Amino acid sequence: MKAFPKPLTAEEEKDCLVRYKGGDEEARQILIEYNLRLVAHIVKKYQSAEDDMEELISIGTIGLIKAVDTFDHEKASKLATYAARCVENEILMYMRVKKKLQRESSYYEPIGTDKEGNEIQLLDIMESKEPPALEQIGLKDDTKKVYDLLEKVLTERERQVVIMRYGLYHGREYTQREIAQKLGISRSYISRIEKNALNRLKGYFRD
Repeated sequence: MKAFPKPLTAEEEKDCLVRYKGGDEEARQILIEYNLRLVAHIVKKYQSAEDDMEELISIGTIGLIKAVDTFDHEKASKLATYAARCVENEILMYMRVKKKLQRESSYYEPIGTDKEGNEIQLLDIMESKEPPALEQIGLKDDTKKVYDLLEKVLTERERQVVIMRYGLYHGREYTQREIAQKLGISRSYISRIEKNALNRLKGYFRD
């Protein structure tokens, strides 16, 4: 990872803030550049094996820029404290959107075909909160088959992860990070368990 300049002293920071508020764009660039170390420090708290460091730094830098542009040095004493909140908010918002897109994508993953040869997606086997709609699209038998397979072909750990991940049995949907915390194992391990379980279901569902 690239080396970032050391933070400004309190006097240097105040001088740049005053200059920027007076319209000095060079002072704005200095405030951003000399706080990139803060962005990198915060990113380390949120980075996982599947997250790109440079991408998260880019996202965090957006938060830093917002902080510099909106910070009022007459009302608050330290830019770093204010900037840290802005950076974290930007990263968290990005991660929420990313998880939502990943979840939506996984719902449409094909896991097999029905008796008529129609493709069955993961979305199709999840319990609907509206039973009449489930009946209308003719998935009762397929849903029952999947629930049977959960009990017959998955290990206890695989079954536990799939049920929590997709909110089966009318339960709440959990993120991989939440499941990892509850089970006391890494998120990457949860990801492997989930992938293996879905692959196992695919194989049996085609029978």
